[in-house]
Amino acid sequence: MTNVHMIAACGVGMASLAGMLKEKGFCVTGSDVNVYPPMSTQLTELGIPLSSPYRAENIPEDAGLVIVGNAVSRDNPECLEAVRRGLPLLSMPQAVAKFFMSGKESIVVAGTHGKTTTTSLLAWCLFHLGEDPSFLVGGVPKNFPVSYRVGAGPRFVIEGDEYDTAYFDKGPKFLHYQPKIVLLTSIEFDHADIYRDLSHLKESFRKLVRLLPPDGLLIACADYPDVVSVAAEAASPVVFYAGNPPAAEGHGGDVWEVGPVFEKGEYTRFVLKRGMEANEFALRLPGRHNAANAAATAITLKHLGYDAKRAAGALAGYSGVRRRQEELGEFGGVLVVDDFAHHPTAVRETIRAVRARYPGRRIIAVFEPRSNTSRRKIFQKEFAEALSGADSVIVSGVYGAEKIPPEERLAPGEVAAAVLACGKEALYLPEVDRIVDRLVATCRPGDLVLIMSNGGFGSIQGKLAHRFSIDA
Repeated sequence: MTNVHMIAACGVGMASLAGMLKEKGFCVTGSDVNVYPPMSTQLTELGIPLSSPYRAENIPEDAGLVIVGNAVSRDNPECLEAVRRGLPLLSMPQAVAKFFMSGKESIVVAGTHGKTTTTSLLAWCLFHLGEDPSFLVGGVPKNFPVSYRVGAGPRFVIEGDEYDTAYFDKGPKFLHYQPKIVLLTSIEFDHADIYRDLSHLKESFRKLVRLLPPDGLLIACADYPDVVSVAAEAASPVVFYAGNPPAAEGHGGDVWEVGPVFEKGEYTRFVLKRGMEANEFALRLPGRHNAANAAATAITLKHLGYDAKRAAGALAGYSGVRRRQEELGEFGGVLVVDDFAHHPTAVRETIRAVRARYPGRRIIAVFEPRSNTSRRKIFQKEFAEALSGADSVIVSGVYGAEKIPPEERLAPGEVAAAVLACGKEALYLPEVDRIVDRLVATCRPGDLVLIMSNGGFGSIQGKLAHRFSIDA
């Protein structure tokens, strides 16, 4: 059995792959520039040794294969050493396809929003319904102990990322996954560091749907016009779903309408209907966007032969993904919720979902511009509009601002000023400690603090919990 070394092993996808490879019998080692949780913790628990920082000697003498994360450059000392020694290199998606997808029916969940939730939701439902699925998800699902599974069943459910693959493969990751079924949740402009514009981004999704065989299936959200136009490229049958009824017009009988959607207790309930057929489902996650994710999952289950009653039972048992509207705790009557939102649409829908799930609470939205797109001024106006759905807003400093040219960089002070002009309370506070001080001084019982970032955000979650606890 080949010994495998993984460069940038603490990424969610890479750490998941490391666990899968070890379960398959490989001896696995890893390295990263920073060893950080939660994936470092997962790797430690799996007994996979990690080295830091990157050095040529991190690659064991008996390594027979090196897997390279997409954030790694060709001048990385370990990449240079692997090339010097003539070791074969694979990207993460190449390795997943090579070692785990052969003979499996691949179900790829793609789109700008909702990939992680929908992937883990479908994986959970198949598991709950008695299948033995494999899956790889870009987050930590609460229904499973780790972010992957190597099953003996016929299906592999995988999150299909449109970001590039490796320094030696600049195409999107999802092109390696040989899809039989694709769930396409949404298309909006994102990843401004690698895509020129929306047309450039859409071309990647077109390539994905063109991979579907004639006996495959595309399940696509008609609420996004760009999804509809991309779906026209599929050689397979296409089934649409839509929460906005006008979006469903003109697609014949292959459209499921998602609605009405309403909150009831700890569940979001929604009706999924097509013609005379209508079924009600319930999901623990809040918001119309999560109802849409669940609708895509329910349609997939129907296609796989499961009736609506069994599908509804599976959906109702799903607990969500960490950092997706995750309650971190209530401190002196102040509820702290953590979310991964980093695109204006996700920010808007997350605030709406939280308001519907927790009526009567004052919502204080705390946003960190951290992703490659949110750090740029492309969506500056849209972020202000999205954040104005909260009652009070704090915008932090731009993460790694020095890496973005000043003329391209988001101006967080201007975002806060635009929210203030909408009649909402808004502040720009660059440092995490100042944000924590402000929240501890001004929050009152009944408030809800919604933290939104796609990164660590200076450990604000733990700092806030600690301060709230000692000041309560």
